[in-house]
Amino acid sequence: MQAMIERIRTRVARHANPGSMETIIPSVSIAVAPDDAGPEFMLRGPGVCLVIQGHKKVVIGGEALRQDPGYTFAAVTELPMTRYLIAGNRSAPYLATGLKIDPATLASLFSDLDRMPIRNVVPCFSIAEASGGILEAWDRLLELLDSPDDIRGLAAARERELLYRLLMSEHGPLLRQVVDDDGIFAQIRRVIDLMRVEFDKPKPIKMLADLAGMSVPAFNRRFRACTATSPLQYQKVLQLEAARRMLAKANDVSRTATAVGYSSPSQFSREYKRFFGVQPKRDALLMQSDRHAEG
Repeated sequence: MQAMIERIRTRVARHANPGSMETIIPSVSIAVAPDDAGPEFMLRGPGVCLVIQGHKKVVIGGEALRQDPGYTFAAVTELPMTRYLIAGNRSAPYLATGLKIDPATLASLFSDLDRMPIRNVVPCFSIAEASGGILEAWDRLLELLDSPDDIRGLAAARERELLYRLLMSEHGPLLRQVVDDDGIFAQIRRVIDLMRVEFDKPKPIKMLADLAGMSVPAFNRRFRACTATSPLQYQKVLQLEAARRMLAKANDVSRTATAVGYSSPSQFSREYKRFFGVQPKRDALLMQSDRHAEG
C-alpha cells in the first residue's frame, strides 16, 4: 500500500502547479501547498479528495476531521468548511489529488450493477482509508498525465473504473445518493441549484421548503443533514463566496456588497470578516497581489 502511495506521490509531484489545481484531465485536480495554509473558509465539493503527502484538517458543521496520506474524503454537495493544509517541509509539501464526480457517469455505472440499497439520509460527507483497488485505479487515471495523447481515448474508462471502486467502498452509501432522483439528496440539490443561481436574492425558507416538497421543519432538518449547515447560513455562504470572487478582480467593496444582495456595506464587511478572517478591502488587495505575482 505504501509503495502505491509513493508511486502516486511521485507522479502527482511531477505535475503539481502551485498556481492552479487544474490538470489536462478535466475531472482531475492536483493541490500543492509548500507551507502550512489556513484556516481558510471555503465551499468544498462535490467530489473525492485523496491526500498523498502532508495532511489536511477540516471543520464541517462543528465536527473536526483529519485526513492523512492514503485517506479519501468524499462529498456530494457543496459543503461549507474551514480547511487547514499541513505540509511537512519545503522538500515535502502538502500534496493531494481530487476527482470531480460526474453524476451521469455514476448513474450509468450504477445501472449496470446489481441492485444496491440507497439509504436516506446518510451523513453529507465521508472519510475512509483508500483500498489497494482505489489507489491502483487512481494511479491508472493519473498515469494519463504523462501521455496526453491517450486522454481522449482512455480517460473515461479509467474514471469509470475509479468511480466503481469508490462506489464499492465505504463511500458507497454516500455516492449512491447521487443517482437517486427521488431521494432527499435530489430534493435538496434542486434547492441548492436555485440558491446558487440566484445567490443575490435570498429566498424565504417557506419558498425553499415548498420547492423541496417538504414542511419547513422537515426541510430545515434535512437540509442540515445534507450540507452540515442551515439554509439561511448556506445562502449567506453563497453570497460571500461570490463576493470574494468579485473582489479578486476589482477592489470595490460597496459595489460588491450591492451586487451580492447586501443593502448595508458595513454589515457586509462584518460578515465577510467573520467568514474569511480578513476585511474585504484587505482581502481584495491580497488576492490581486497574489494574482499579479503568479502572472
